[in-house]
Amino acid sequence: MTFTTRFAPSPTGPLHLGHAYSAILAHDMAMAEGGSFLLRIEDIDQSRARPEWEAQIFEDLEWLGLTWPLPVMRQSDHLPRYRTALDQLTVMGLTYPCRCNRADIENAAGAPQEGVPQFGPDGRIYPGTCRARLTSEATDKDVIRLNMMKAVQAADLRSFTETSPEFEGIHHLDPEQLIMAVGDIILVRRNMGTSYHLSVVVDDADQGITHAVRGADLFEATQIHVLLQSLLGLPTPIYHHHRLIRDAHGKRLAKRDDARAIAKYRAEGATPQDIREMAGLPASSG
Repeated sequence: MTFTTRFAPSPTGPLHLGHAYSAILAHDMAMAEGGSFLLRIEDIDQSRARPEWEAQIFEDLEWLGLTWPLPVMRQSDHLPRYRTALDQLTVMGLTYPCRCNRADIENAAGAPQEGVPQFGPDGRIYPGTCRARLTSEATDKDVIRLNMMKAVQAADLRSFTETSPEFEGIHHLDPEQLIMAVGDIILVRRNMGTSYHLSVVVDDADQGITHAVRGADLFEATQIHVLLQSLLGLPTPIYHHHRLIRDAHGKRLAKRDDARAIAKYRAEGATPQDIREMAGLPASSG
């Protein structure tokens, strides 16, 4: 199997130094193994995605010296594929519609109990208010959730391999952890037709990703993805959750942090090698 990595940005703002680090690292890892580096555009949030930001992604990555095969996958073109995966989970009796908004969930959660987690990798842990609702009751105002307790009972729980220094080793899914500290995740968000968790699992499988390279902030979400891979009968890639690029105050970079946008560095005369040095990456061998 070809060693295959990917970089999957959302066209909702400028790429910054942290994006450059992730993309270059994934590209270099694939090239070192004689493999393939893929670009994927995660544009399921059509309310925020913009064509000009997508064009800027291509321009920035090409300037950095990265190459990838065409055509590029866009998530907005694959909504039927995500629906098929959702239907598979629904047939298994693992999904339900939820009408709760953020305020409803916070109010239902009540006062925090000592030692009981309030937040997980999908945000505030859902208290199960709508868990008894039937699929037939779903409307376009609902999100679709995974019933985590049923899911861990239905799945042949897997382990996954992590290669980054911070998390290196084999990690086993813990059913109690998934139920108590992750909860009933959202599989389909309102007006999107999918969610990050569902689409990334389907896309990685469809693109033959063997090594998923991404930031350390997504490490806790990996248990969700491996669970979904198990339920859907999809392969589990090897994961590499790299360090995050932070500002002088230790804060993780965000798209609103235009001061570190790749395009701004370019405009100020930086070279691709300068970007590599700022990100702490070795010089390109190309």
